[in-house]
Amino acid sequence: MSARLLTHLRHVDLAVPDYDKQLDFYAGVWGLTKVAEDSGISFLAAEGSPEQYVVRLRKAEEKRLDLVSYGAASPADVDTLAERLLAGGVQLISRPGNVDTPGGGYGFRFFDVDGRTIEVSADVRVRQHRKIEERESIPVKLSHVVLNSPDLNRPRQWYERHLGFRLSDTLSSPHMGEVMHFMRISDQHHSMAIAQGPHTSLHHVSFEMRGLDEYMRGSGRVMRAGYRKIWGPGRHMAGDNTFTYFLDPHGNTVEYTTELECLDEDTWHPHVYDFSQPEVTDQWGTANPMNELVAKESFNDPDRGCFVAPPV
Repeated sequence: MSARLLTHLRHVDLAVPDYDKQLDFYAGVWGLTKVAEDSGISFLAAEGSPEQYVVRLRKAEEKRLDLVSYGAASPADVDTLAERLLAGGVQLISRPGNVDTPGGGYGFRFFDVDGRTIEVSADVRVRQHRKIEERESIPVKLSHVVLNSPDLNRPRQWYERHLGFRLSDTLSSPHMGEVMHFMRISDQHHSMAIAQGPHTSLHHVSFEMRGLDEYMRGSGRVMRAGYRKIWGPGRHMAGDNTFTYFLDPHGNTVEYTTELECLDEDTWHPHVYDFSQPEVTDQWGTANPMNELVAKESFNDPDRGCFVAPPV
């Protein structure tokens, strides 16, 4: 496993055919703030986050996950990571240099083992942000991203080897075997998870709320606006976080969450949870039961933006 050079999740970038409808959703009912827009590209921030933006939307003929962006502590760490990836045979899209997006910075892009575009950057200017107030039911920050893969352990091993991710917990069942790995780059239980799916695609993007009351108020607002709720409200066992999942206008799954567990990394040992047990998927017992139909909602469409990467 490589020494950890990543610090946190920065943003998730989505391409969508109906750009206006998607922008209305994220900058309206979902509670993000549009901070910049130009020629079919918009940048959306979370009011409580120092990140310049947490979601980028791009108008395109096909829906896809454009990229997932992570932070590094310094330009030197960016250079070190690029050198390690090259030495490990990872295909770079660009070499380290100036980043031409809001906040600037120094970074580069490369393909992961499933062909997704990943970006790593440092020295991005901090956005003026604020404390989210009591009962203000808008996202504080981007919490985590979950990716579908047809081979669950291949990306797990790749992210451990090349990017220093560590396994926090695994979901499994007697009938299906392993179905999800929760991966971390800090003491936060997971910044990313990898889900077993029929194809490479985005599983869901999760946004952290201020607290339980704000999480419930936000969930209620999205429901009242008529958007489809897939699952929740409830509380997972792995990560101990709350969840309510919705579909955005293009069928991507988005989640409101709060109280994601922070670990003592020196003493933590990964669990294997049997997700066929109801208390594993929802400790509270308040969510609609998890079943195959619920699970399939987050398989999403095959992401043709991903090339087939060689084994690494």
